[in-house]
Amino acid sequence: MNILVTGVAGFIGSHITEKLLQEGHEVFGIDNLNDYYSPQLKHARLQRLQRYENGQIENFDIVDTKALKAAFQRFRPDLVLHLAAQVGVRYSIENPAVYGQSNLVGFLNILECCRAMQVDRLVYASSSSVYGGNPDLPYSEKQSVDHPVSLYAATKKANELMAHSYTHLYGLQTIGLRFFTVYGPWGRPDMAVWLFSQAILQNKPIQIYNHGDMARDFTYIDDIVAGIHAALFRGGLDPYEIFNLGNHQREKLMHLVGCIEEAMGRKAEKELMPMQAGDMKETYADIENARAKLGFEPQTELGVGIRRFVSWLLANPQFHGF
Repeated sequence: MNILVTGVAGFIGSHITEKLLQEGHEVFGIDNLNDYYSPQLKHARLQRLQRYENGQIENFDIVDTKALKAAFQRFRPDLVLHLAAQVGVRYSIENPAVYGQSNLVGFLNILECCRAMQVDRLVYASSSSVYGGNPDLPYSEKQSVDHPVSLYAATKKANELMAHSYTHLYGLQTIGLRFFTVYGPWGRPDMAVWLFSQAILQNKPIQIYNHGDMARDFTYIDDIVAGIHAALFRGGLDPYEIFNLGNHQREKLMHLVGCIEEAMGRKAEKELMPMQAGDMKETYADIENARAKLGFEPQTELGVGIRRFVSWLLANPQFHGF
């Protein structure tokens, strides 16, 4: 099949794209290679994909309507996987305009191109951040998500609403995936697993927010890839779907630190900090809907996934210091 992937140089995008290429699909990847974090890491991810002959990659921004339309018309995708976005809850507090362009205008451009080219299915990244300060755990897709605590979360909720309107008005099948704290090799250097591991490696203190009273549903990249793959190809899905993709495990932040310490064989110097604006105290995914409709069943316990990530980081000193 012809599959167009946005955000192909990203953490999740590069992993799922490699799987699709290995399966023999024709993949057209798009990325703007922005400098939110090191473009060097993004280029390194792309180098791993360029060994496959059935893939094409272009560098432009999805906000560029003309370039995006031209790419759709040339490639004529059967399926679209939209992972490009301006990420980061805390970054959105200082740089709100960037999120309006990438996450709202960019997503509208994707929807319009999918409609015009009569794409069979659009799978797109939402986020666990849409649950905001909801006190009811675990988070279910049936719960209200009308009170985001960051602009980033608000844009992701807006994406779900925009997708619903295109499904209703134009019959475009849209599948939204609420990812829960994804980690693993080739991950994002702005996220806790990488930040903590690197700080311990460099004998620097790690900053632990809300004095450690936080929890996350950490989900290993291989499990996320399996969920995305099912969302792309599984039959019998409704025209409009939203799925939680998480590990269904509520892990205390201090437990994460302990797993990293064990994997690295050294102790962390901990600097306890107050809660940050826009942060969620905890996340925990109810995955019954994804189990039932996607056959989604995460396989990777946190300690196992952390050991894999740490092994990768230690084997790649060129990425230390990002």
